[in-house]
Amino acid sequence: MNAEPPEQTYTGALSLMTCNDFVKERTCLMTSAPVLLMGGSGSIGRRTADALRAAHRELPLLIGGRDLGKAREAASEIGNAEGVRLDPDIPDLGLGDRPVRAVAVFYSDERLASLHYAHARNIPHLGISSGVFEIAPEIAIYMHRPEASAIVLGYEWLVGATTVTTLECAKAFSRIENVVISALVDEQDSGGPAVAEDFERLNKMLPSALSRRDGAWIWRSGNDAKASFRAIDGTVIEASGFSSIDVASLAAETGAKNVEFNMGTGVSSSRRRGEPKSTEIIIELTGEGQDGQSLRSRHAVFHPGGAAALTALGTSMIIERLAGLNGSPTPPGLYFPYQIVDRSAYLSRLKAEGGDLISLG
Repeated sequence: MNAEPPEQTYTGALSLMTCNDFVKERTCLMTSAPVLLMGGSGSIGRRTADALRAAHRELPLLIGGRDLGKAREAASEIGNAEGVRLDPDIPDLGLGDRPVRAVAVFYSDERLASLHYAHARNIPHLGISSGVFEIAPEIAIYMHRPEASAIVLGYEWLVGATTVTTLECAKAFSRIENVVISALVDEQDSGGPAVAEDFERLNKMLPSALSRRDGAWIWRSGNDAKASFRAIDGTVIEASGFSSIDVASLAAETGAKNVEFNMGTGVSSSRRRGEPKSTEIIIELTGEGQDGQSLRSRHAVFHPGGAAALTALGTSMIIERLAGLNGSPTPPGLYFPYQIVDRSAYLSRLKAEGGDLISLG
């Protein structure tokens, strides 16, 4: 797990920079520093901590939150971790000058306290709770000092689960015209209070769905936002458009003229078979194949642990890259998850956890 990977070139803001060029003098200083998980005692944060602990037993963790008791309890259960009380109203979050290797925040940080803290100290940062309409303040912080550190906009659906797998499917195409992503959330899959809070806020603030149609950016609303799709087992699921940032990242990466994201809630295919709930993402692509002929593909991503488990897979792998746990730290830049997560490693871990990316014909 900890072997040095081949030198990797990034496609973020510093596109000509390689890992081996990136401020090597920082590496020794940060090697023994802990990773700060803000909200690490919550559902997604705890799963991420467990994933990091399983892969990197010696990695020290700071489990941060407002409730010191909960943070300490989670830290004790995780091992090689410390629970700390965080104060978002002060610049150092109450941590003083103690070194931190990377920061991940698992709740809606309205003050951007975590990003201000990390960016001022040149520490890489991952946030997963903002919406596509909330990223301007974060981009402004990055633009003010782009050389400071890596910032990952981890707001893609389930933190890279859609984009990493879609780009794997896209390898069969020489040109992509249409990308349709459909997420099925099992009605029993709550994901924890922070996730519920995110959904409530996003649906309230942005009832229309950002989409790309015939090369133009539009907002789908009303009947135009209604959709349906077939789950893995073929059941038709009623859905509606959702403004996931996946739409923007996939349009930029593939050049597709038509990109949309739809979400439906219901019974997952596994539960209809009498098994526990799962989470599903249906990926439909049309365009031109490598042979120049018309090509249409339909794939599905699923995870038997539900949305929280799939989110933790993405967040833990991003933290590994930001902190340099599997090689050199990620260079300064503004990134989507798929730009720093190794695709083959992601798919391998997905399978190891009982999930998969499968062809639906």
